[in-house]
Amino acid sequence: MARFRPRRTFRLISHLLEGHRAALPAWKRQEEGLSRDLRERWTALHRHCPDRSSYLRLGRLIHRLTHDDYGVRESALAELELATQLIHAGALVSFLPESQARTADLECHVGRERFFVEVTAMVGSTEWRRLPLRSLISDEESEDKTDRGTVLIHRILARIQQKAKQLTDYRDPVVLSISIPRADLRGNRTARREGIRLDVKALAGAVTLLLTKLRHLGAVLIAFWDVEPLPSKSATRLANVELVERPRQQRGHPRVRLLIQNPQASSPLTERQRYSFEQIV
Repeated sequence: MARFRPRRTFRLISHLLEGHRAALPAWKRQEEGLSRDLRERWTALHRHCPDRSSYLRLGRLIHRLTHDDYGVRESALAELELATQLIHAGALVSFLPESQARTADLECHVGRERFFVEVTAMVGSTEWRRLPLRSLISDEESEDKTDRGTVLIHRILARIQQKAKQLTDYRDPVVLSISIPRADLRGNRTARREGIRLDVKALAGAVTLLLTKLRHLGAVLIAFWDVEPLPSKSATRLANVELVERPRQQRGHPRVRLLIQNPQASSPLTERQRYSFEQIV
């Protein structure tokens, strides 16, 4: 699925629509600022999700898709993409209301079976600044010696633990979806050009081990857009992991996507729910 820079599109066409847009409500002006593909997907979601909470959430989603902050845009884009993909996989999707209480983002139904999805994006220097000062110094001093792929794995595990805290009250299956558009979370241009080499099997094993301690999570879905997966040294694979690797040339799709199910989940994904996510992977 193609990804776009909505804010750039907004800047390019805004001067052509200035007179017409002045009389339009804010949400409509922002909708016209989206690329054609994003606008079509947003419109399709608006038709598919007619409930009031989805209507309000989708209105805010437009604002986030045209926001100046890169992290806000990527988070909104991850929500838009996953909700669209779940609908194409046959799920009924609604957006949960935003509130001060920590809740998931999506409520989904496959037949009579219900599950919830929390969507998050890990981006750039914001993630880097959240690390403890001791970690910053350690990574800087050993930049040439440290396996950046291993550092990335540790940060993904930390994000899973952080997000899991807000999902403890659900009794139906819960899936945490993580989108990582830039694997180098410090925004290092050289690292982005070279590509971070990631041991995907090591990541899958580490996440599986962590999930056994987070039994309320049914699965984790991870999308990497720019990593370089290391060649597999073994033909063995974990039974709870679905993995898709795509060529670098397929820029409209994640380079690597993983669905890692929790082998000890208190509410595991049902067969129909698992099939919906396998279609996305």
